[in-house]
Amino acid sequence: MDTISKTDPIVEFENVAKLFGELRAVDNVSFEVNQSHIFGLLGPNGAGKTTSIRMLTHILAPDAGTIRLNGRQVGSETQRLLGYLPEERGLYKKMKVGEQLVYLCRLRGMTRKDAEKSIRYWLGRFSAEDWVGMEVSELSKGMQQKIQFVATVAHDPDCLIFDEPFSGLDPINSEMLKEVILELRNAGKTILFATHRMEQVEQLCDYIALFHKGKLILSGELSKIRASYGKNSIRMRFAGDNSFLEKLKNIRINNRSTHFAEFRLLDGADDQDILKESLKHVRVLSFEYIEPGLQEIFIDSVSQ
Repeated sequence: MDTISKTDPIVEFENVAKLFGELRAVDNVSFEVNQSHIFGLLGPNGAGKTTSIRMLTHILAPDAGTIRLNGRQVGSETQRLLGYLPEERGLYKKMKVGEQLVYLCRLRGMTRKDAEKSIRYWLGRFSAEDWVGMEVSELSKGMQQKIQFVATVAHDPDCLIFDEPFSGLDPINSEMLKEVILELRNAGKTILFATHRMEQVEQLCDYIALFHKGKLILSGELSKIRASYGKNSIRMRFAGDNSFLEKLKNIRINNRSTHFAEFRLLDGADDQDILKESLKHVRVLSFEYIEPGLQEIFIDSVSQ
């Protein structure tokens, strides 16, 4: 079986475009993904993330440009290097869990013995050993999601693609899945992670590609991107009615709740003036500069 080089980019998109009629779902996109990183494909629904993934997995063909996996143009031969968890889950409802997982591993070239060994390990990792003889239709949505994840990783691919992997999971299982994804990265796997949930990207990803209306508007190492935006953002916690936030001038509020706000200082804003004005209306519990979050960076990027 082919393996992926440790030195060259694993995934390469070069001037890639995909059209559906007059809609440019992916518009002249270029980026690279290197070994042992979690690379976030980020953007709102319809931004071009899933279409890019489907071209990488050779489900769709690009209308222009080149996509390479391990230095080779993607095609049927490169599919076996990938593990793909699609946003739209697809398991055989009337097939038993164990039989289905063995079948899917065999399709990826594994022997039955190796498939059964890997499946036992992964089912145990998710405390799902007792589900082997159950039909998929007997499982809850969250249980089915775990089985789909096992099907994605059991054949031990070098590159894993997760499209909205936390959809439908409760907080406990979401945390478990985060732990597993980080373990896979630490074991040398390369992970592409597509989501519109920016807080998940901040928790997991090393590098990002930010999509908007089919275009790639920002890409690179997450920590460097955040640092490049400077520290013009403030996080404030307070006790009192949050309606005063509307009275603050020369700021842009990026995140707020009943007793919390994050905002960016715009040209002409003075932090001490904002603090003094806030103190006229509420009791300020904390007022601190922070690196901008992805939500703020996204807003800045799409508004340019």
